[in-house]
Amino acid sequence: MTDSKQQKPTLGKDYPFKSSFLKEAYERGMVFDCTDLETLDTQMAEGSIAAYAGFDPTADSLHVGNALSIMVLRLLQKHGHQPVALAGGGTGRIGDPSFREEARKLQNSKTLAKNIAGVRSSLSQFLHFEEQQKENQRPTLLLNNADWLANLSWLEVLEDVGPHFSMSRMLSAESVKQRLDREQGLTFLEFNYSILQAYDFRELKRKHQVVLQIGGSDQWGNITAGIELARRTGAGKVFGLTTPLLTTASGAKMGKSAEGTAIWVREEKLPVFDYWQFWRNVEDPDVERFLKLFTDLPLKKCEEIAKGDINQAKEILATEATSIAHGREKAKAAREQARKIFSEKKLNPTAAFPEKKLPCPKTLREEFKDGLPLTALLHLVEMASSRGEARRLIRNGGVRIDGEKVSDENQAIAWEELKTGVALSVGKKKHLKIQLEF
Repeated sequence: MTDSKQQKPTLGKDYPFKSSFLKEAYERGMVFDCTDLETLDTQMAEGSIAAYAGFDPTADSLHVGNALSIMVLRLLQKHGHQPVALAGGGTGRIGDPSFREEARKLQNSKTLAKNIAGVRSSLSQFLHFEEQQKENQRPTLLLNNADWLANLSWLEVLEDVGPHFSMSRMLSAESVKQRLDREQGLTFLEFNYSILQAYDFRELKRKHQVVLQIGGSDQWGNITAGIELARRTGAGKVFGLTTPLLTTASGAKMGKSAEGTAIWVREEKLPVFDYWQFWRNVEDPDVERFLKLFTDLPLKKCEEIAKGDINQAKEILATEATSIAHGREKAKAAREQARKIFSEKKLNPTAAFPEKKLPCPKTLREEFKDGLPLTALLHLVEMASSRGEARRLIRNGGVRIDGEKVSDENQAIAWEELKTGVALSVGKKKHLKIQLEF
C-alpha cells in the first residue's frame, strides 16, 4: 500500500549532480525523494534510460492534478530519456485506495478503453509520440497494464509474487491504517493494488528496460514494493523518484477550480480560456513555484518574472502553461480574450464573453411562457450547481446581466432576449454569452 512520506528531502542544493535531468528536476522543485540517488544519477549521466509514470484511466481526460507527473516526463524527454506512460487498464478495474475515504467506482472494459484513449490524447499535448518525434528525443511509449495483468491466473500470482509481500508491512502502511481506523474498511480487491503495481514495475523492467518509476510522495510504499520485488525475483536494479504532493498557498488541493471542478487538459472537456484562467488566478505566493514546475521557461527567467509585477507574472504563467497544453496561438487568444473582459472596462461584455449556444426545447417555453427564470438559466448553463445556489448567488450580489447587477432572485428573461443573446457574469471569473436556439 502507499505511504505518505512528506518530510524534508535529503537532497541538498550543492549536490554534485552528473545527470542534467536530475539537476534541473531538483532545481525546479520537482523532486521530493529518490532511492539510491547516487547510482541513479551516474546511470542517467552515462546514457539514456526509460522511466515511467502511471495514470489511472478514471476519466477520458487528464487534469491539472496530473500535470506535475506529466511535466517530469516532459523534462525527461527534453534531456534525451524515454518517457513511458502506463495506463491502468488492469489496475483501473480495482482503483488505488491511497488515502481515499471510500472505494472508487469500478469501471467496465468499454469505459476503460474510452478513457485510455483520452489519456493518450491528453499526454500528446505535452509529450512527443512516434508520429510527433523531435530530433534527439526518444518517443513516448504508452502501455496498458491490462496487457499482462488481465491474463494472470490467481495461482500464478500467489506462487510468483506472494512470498515476497509481508502482510505486516502492508497493514502498517499509513494509507491502510487511516481507512481501518475510520472503520470504513478496505476490500480485498483494493488491498491487492499494491501487489499489482509492484508487478507492473517488474514487468516494465523485464520487457521494456524501464528502470525508474515516478510518482507522488504518497506512492512511496507502492514504488518501494516494486523495487523490492524486482530485486528479490532477479529482475535487476530499479529506482523510484517521488514528486511533492502539491497544494496551493492556502492549502487547497492542486488541480481544481475555486468551485471544486476538475481543470481538464483536453479542450473537449474544458475551453482553452478556462484553462488559461485557472493559471491566471493562482494565489500570489504560488506564482514563482508554478512558473518553475509548469512552464519550460529557464529558472533564472522564472525568478526574474516573479520579482516583477504580480499580475504580469500571472499572465506569463497562464500563457506559458497554456501554450504547452494547447499551443501558442490558442494561449495568446485566451490572453487577449481575458484582457478584453477584465482590462477594457468600456468594452461591450456581450462581444467579449465566451459564447455558448443551447437548443431550447418547446416544453421549456411552454412551462415558462413569460420568460425563463434567471435561476433556471444559471443552472441550465452550469454557472450554478442548482437553482437554490443560483438564488444564493443573486442574493449575495454575485450575478450580473449585461454588466448590471441583479437583485431580484425571481427575475425572468424574455425569450426574445435569450434568442438574441445575453451576457451573464457570476462573480469576477465566470462569464458567458448565452444564446438559446428555438
